[in-house]
Amino acid sequence: MHVVELEGVGVRAGGKTLLDAVDWRVAYGDHWVVLGPNGAGKTTLLSLAAAVRHPTVGAVTVLGHRLGRVDLRELRRHIGLVSSSQHLIDEELLEEEGATAHTVVLTGHTATSAPLWDRYGDAEHERALRLLADLGCKDLADRRFRVCSQGERARIRVARALMADPAVLLLDEPFAGLDLPAREDLITAVEHLAETRPVLTTITVTHHLEEVPATTTHALLLREGRVLAAGPVADVLTPANLSDCFGLPLHVDRLHGRWYARSVR
Repeated sequence: MHVVELEGVGVRAGGKTLLDAVDWRVAYGDHWVVLGPNGAGKTTLLSLAAAVRHPTVGAVTVLGHRLGRVDLRELRRHIGLVSSSQHLIDEELLEEEGATAHTVVLTGHTATSAPLWDRYGDAEHERALRLLADLGCKDLADRRFRVCSQGERARIRVARALMADPAVLLLDEPFAGLDLPAREDLITAVEHLAETRPVLTTITVTHHLEEVPATTTHALLLREGRVLAAGPVADVLTPANLSDCFGLPLHVDRLHGRWYARSVR
C-alpha cells in the first residue's frame, strides 16, 4: 500500500485543465519534492494528496482509502498540512486572544482554530512542547504568537501539523515570504524531521530548487498540469529535466545534498 496513489488523474475547474493524465505513487517513508513554475498544478496536486478535493477523472487513493468512498474528515485526521495558500487556523483570533506558540500547537490536537482546553491533558501539553523543541522552537513556547517572526511562525505551524501524529506531512510552499535565515532554519527543521522520524512521509511543494531539503528522496516535475519526470531525486533533478520544466536553459549544481540552479549564459 502506498501513502498516495494517483492513476490517470485529471482535474478541471472553470473550463481549465489543472492536471492531466497524472500517475504518481508515494511510498511510506519517502520524502518528495514537487517542483514546477507558477500555474503548473503543484497546489492542485497537493490538494488531492491532502484529501481536500476530488479528481475530475481518474482515481486517488490516500492512506489506502479511495477518495469518494471514504469520510474525508476522518481521513484528514491522519494528514498533516501546512499551506501558505489556505488559512488552516484563525491566526487573527489567536493573536487577539494573546495565544502563545504552545497554545497554537495544542490546537493541532483538536484541529480547531481556538483551543479546547478540556480536550488537552498532560500528555498533549508535553507533546506540544516536544514538537516545538523538535522544530527548534523550544524557547518560543511561552512567547505570544503575534510577536513571533514569520520564520518562527512557519516552524510553529509545522509543529501544529504534527500534533495529531500524521502518517504524512504535506508542505505547500512553506518557505514563501521567509528571508534567508528563516528559510534555512525551516529547511534544517524539515531535514531533522526526516532524519528522526523514519516512518513519516513528507511531500514539499516549491518552485525554488534552493528550497529542496537535503533529505529529499524523490522528485516530481510538473509543467502545465502534466508530469514531466518523477522518481529518485538524483535522476529527476537534471539540467535537461529542469530546463524543460521551467522553460529556461539551466545549469544545476549539488553541494552537501542541496540543489542550486542558475540560467546558462
